[in-house]
Amino acid sequence: MNQSAVLIFCLIILTLSGTQGIPLFRTSRCVCIKISDQPVNLKSLEKLEVIPASQSCPQVEIIATMKKNGEKRCLNTKSKAVKNILKSISKER
Repeated sequence: MNQSAVLIFCLIILTLSGTQGIPLFRTSRCVCIKISDQPVNLKSLEKLEVIPASQSCPQVEIIATMKKNGEKRCLNTKSKAVKNILKSISKER
């Protein structure tokens, strides 16, 4: 191999290693695509998951799993009813 080929090869390797930690796509990956505004009865909840904001999703997500049919609903975190549900659950603990 001649010197110019070795130099070009080294430059390519150095360039590729410098971009190793940079993500290619900067799209958010939130669990909730559609947020439900339907009221949720506390007695009909089987499970309530609160997923905090992260690098992959900028907003807090609340997912309610229903007892009757196992349906999962993404709840509106700004809703007064949802805030009341979270308060009542935190009081029980």
